[in-house]
Amino acid sequence: MSFESAAAAGTTRMGLGLAALGRPAYITLGRDAELPSVRTVEAMRERAFEVLDAAYENGVRYLDAARSYGRAEEFLAAWLAHRPEVRDVTVGSKWGYTYVGDWRLDADVHEVKDHSAGAFERQLAQTRALLGDRLDLYQVHSVTPESPVLTDRALQEELAALAAGGVTVGLSTSGPAQAEAIRAALALEVDGAPLFSTVQATYNLLETSAGTALAEAHEAGVAVIVKEALANGRLAGAGGLPPELNALAASTGSPVDAVALAAVLQQPWADVVLSGAVTAVDVISNLHAAGTALDGGQLASLASLAEPAADYWRHRSALPWT
Repeated sequence: MSFESAAAAGTTRMGLGLAALGRPAYITLGRDAELPSVRTVEAMRERAFEVLDAAYENGVRYLDAARSYGRAEEFLAAWLAHRPEVRDVTVGSKWGYTYVGDWRLDADVHEVKDHSAGAFERQLAQTRALLGDRLDLYQVHSVTPESPVLTDRALQEELAALAAGGVTVGLSTSGPAQAEAIRAALALEVDGAPLFSTVQATYNLLETSAGTALAEAHEAGVAVIVKEALANGRLAGAGGLPPELNALAASTGSPVDAVALAAVLQQPWADVVLSGAVTAVDVISNLHAAGTALDGGQLASLASLAEPAADYWRHRSALPWT
C-alpha cells in the first residue's frame, strides 16, 4: 500500500515507530521501567505484538522499522503473518545503519552507519528476506550533509531503480544540520524526476530547526514523517517536564505526551507523526493527540521551549542506552 493510501485508510495521522521495541537497549528515557525485566527476544516479540495490535486497532496505518532496530523487521514480519487480514497498512523500513549490539544492554556500540552502495544492496536483500512484498517505503537512515547518498550518482541510480520497481524511496535525517540535508535531498533528480518521495525528520517542541525545510518539502509534494516528537522521552514525563507543558496539559485535560504530540500534528506540513510507544497504554495516550486542539496562544507558549539545535543534539547524544 502506498504511503498516501495508508494515511487515508487510517483514522489517525499517527504512525508507530519500532525503534524502541526491536532491541533490548535504546535511548528513550523511562523506557526501561516499562519493558519486561528480562528482555529476551521472545519477551520483546510479545510486547511488539501487543503494541502493534493496539496501534492498528486504534487507526494507525503506518508502521516504521529499520535494519538497525535489532529484530524490528523480524517482529513486524511475524506480526503481519499472524494478522493476515491486515492489508491496509504501509510498511516502511530504513537502510544505512547495521545493528551490532548482539542483543546486549551493555554493548559498547549498538549500531554502525554505512551509506555506501554495498550497504544498500546488502541491507535491501536482508529487508526483502523478512518483509518480502510488504515493503512499501525504504528510506536512507539518518542522512546528514556529508552522507555519500547526496553525491554518489551510482547509488542514486540504484535507489531510483528501486522506486521504479514500486517501492517508495525516502530519507530520514538527524543532527543539527537537518535542514541542510533535507534541502540537498530535495534537489536530487534522476532522469529528470525527484529521487526522494518522503522525508522523516526529528521535530518536537525542543528541536524545531528543520521546520521550514520540512514545510518546503511538503510544498514540493514530498510526504513528511516526524520522528522523535517526544524528544526520546524528554516530553513524556521522564526526567522532568517543562512547566509550560505541564500547565497546558492540566488546562486541556489531555496527557502531557498527547499535548506535545498535538503541537506537532498541528503543523500543516506534518503528514504522519510517529509514536514510539513501548506499551499498549502509551499508544492510547499518544493517540489522544489527535483529539487535542491547541489554539494560537497555546502553541506560542510552547514555542518558547525550543532549544538551539546544537544544544539539543548534544544532549541527545549523551542519552544512555538502557
